[in-house]
Amino acid sequence: MSGRDFLAMEEWSPEMVDGLLALAARVKRGELLGGLERKVLAMVFMDPSLRTRSSMETAMFLHGGHALCLEPGKGSWALETELDVVMDGTTVEHIIEMARVLARYADALAVRSFPKGTDWAVEREDRTIRNFAKYSDKPVINLESSRRHPCQGLADALTLREHLGETTGKRFVLQWAWHPKALPTAVPASAAIAAAHLGMEVVIARPAGYDLDPDDYTAIETLATSRGGSLTITDEVDGAIDGAHAVYPKSWGALSCFGRPDDERAFREGKRDWRLTAARMRTTAGGKGIAMHCLPVRRNVEIDGEVLDGPQSAVIDQAENRLHVQRALLLEVAGRTS
Repeated sequence: MSGRDFLAMEEWSPEMVDGLLALAARVKRGELLGGLERKVLAMVFMDPSLRTRSSMETAMFLHGGHALCLEPGKGSWALETELDVVMDGTTVEHIIEMARVLARYADALAVRSFPKGTDWAVEREDRTIRNFAKYSDKPVINLESSRRHPCQGLADALTLREHLGETTGKRFVLQWAWHPKALPTAVPASAAIAAAHLGMEVVIARPAGYDLDPDDYTAIETLATSRGGSLTITDEVDGAIDGAHAVYPKSWGALSCFGRPDDERAFREGKRDWRLTAARMRTTAGGKGIAMHCLPVRRNVEIDGEVLDGPQSAVIDQAENRLHVQRALLLEVAGRTS
């Protein structure tokens, strides 16, 4: 039992991440039962969820534990997440007390908190998830924050290994996709980090002005290089997809317009052709590259329905693997692995 927080995939050593992926494969094959008997996971969801909540609850059940779910402002008190604040407004519960109290009840905490502010310089510090970790004396798992979605990254890595076998040197394309609104960068950054961990040739294809945070690029390139891979950034989507072994279309907002949705909406005008189509999938390696997405997905906006429903789609496998990697993670941080 590691008892370690899991806030970002790259904050665990490559050897520990490899161990998690190996453990996930074992539990998926049914080789490990139990391990979380009389263990409790306290989940705090400040934002919506389908796969994350249902897979976490299922994971705890399958191994003999219990998951409780709190939604601040919807059955539990409205939560104040700023540390130095006079609480004379609508919030009732402070993050410090919530983290400390839940740590007395549970063996691990899991938190989802999307970016809410207008200043990326503030949001990029990932204060909410990191303050939960600071004030909890039990392990904290990131269920998607302003900067990272490491559980999704683990599932992406497991899916890539299952579909591609040896991944070192194979091409993984993170393709920016048009979307009706600006989305966070947590998922695309985590997907690229997962591919970097596998030693892949990571290619990020995005229109000019849609770069990830510079620190994300540093993390991706450092990890990729250390594992035998590389990082390339391009604004040529078709050239990037040509010969790819995996294509992961995902939208994210322009950080230069962060917190200004009207400006961001105008900035993305004319970019609806940034979509994963069947024609583009035919240009992948041998015409057999896989299509990935974290879900939920806007059909015929981010990816054509023909691709989502076709034989090269790995999106449902990814969703299933959320369950198995989280089973492994929970066993690692709060249970027993043998």
